Amino acid sequence: MRIAVMGAGAVGAYFGAKLAAAGHEVGFVARGKHLEAMQRDGLIIKSINGDHRIRSFFTADPAAFGAADLILFCVKTYDMEVAAKQLAPLIGKDTAILTLQNGVDGPQRLAELWGSHRTWAGVVFIAARVERPGVIEHTAAGKIVFGELDGTVGQTTRRLHEALSQANIPCEISPEITSVMWQKLVWNAPFCALCCLLQAPVQAILDSASLTALAVRCMEEVSEAAACAGIRLDPSIAAQTLRFSQGLGGFKPSMLQDLENGKPLEYQALNGIVRDVLDRHGRRAPVNETLYTLLKFLGERNRQHASSS
Repeated sequence: MRIAVMGAGAVGAYFGAKLAAAGHEVGFVARGKHLEAMQRDGLIIKSINGDHRIRSFFTADPAAFGAADLILFCVKTYDMEVAAKQLAPLIGKDTAILTLQNGVDGPQRLAELWGSHRTWAGVVFIAARVERPGVIEHTAAGKIVFGELDGTVGQTTRRLHEALSQANIPCEISPEITSVMWQKLVWNAPFCALCCLLQAPVQAILDSASLTALAVRCMEEVSEAAACAGIRLDPSIAAQTLRFSQGLGGFKPSMLQDLENGKPLEYQALNGIVRDVLDRHGRRAPVNETLYTLLKFLGERNRQHASSS
């Protein structure tokens, strides 16, 4: 299978490397020093499951790779509009696009451009980071849950599941993938935001009764927004999310990693979306509104520092 990875950061590079190691023809679309390092030295994966180096096709130009059978769309949500249009040279007659992004609205936005018939929504559960250009550190998990936007399970979906499984990627087909995306947002919205703003790992939030209570209020707003979008989450999801978080310890969410690396922040996809959905239904999201406002200020300051350095 010809597979293009659009956005070869921690997520895209890790899963792309697994597929390349399984014998698939994989092209990685990246940029900057990360691209230069991969072109020079290959893609190095330092994983709890074993280290390896991938020699593959690395480029900044999707047209250089050409039409693919599968596109792993792994770009950050703030780059989505530009990156989605750049997919054109990768699209063939039967190309499938699997989104592996944060947030809940990315797959639908992609489908509006390239069609729902070729768009699959994916949710990733992984702890990985770009240790340095060309090197990915994988420390936990590595599972993909994915499905078709209309909830059906067709032949292409089963074929994608087979390809991922044969590459030793734990994966699961969900006929309710939109619900799975909202469930992940219940964790992402509070913990990505609070860890980033406080520059602290997950355990620091859990060790504070007041911060935990704030996180729960954020989760409740996410659940309310999900209901407005037609998704009914389990009433005990906040308690479930806290229990899950207890095992994360010193884990740093991706948004905190982005802050530390001087990158833009995904505050719109994680907190702004909650505010916007509730606003459209005449309701308020005071916690997510506040987190969004603070993160936007922090992100803009981060960008200014990066551009001036």
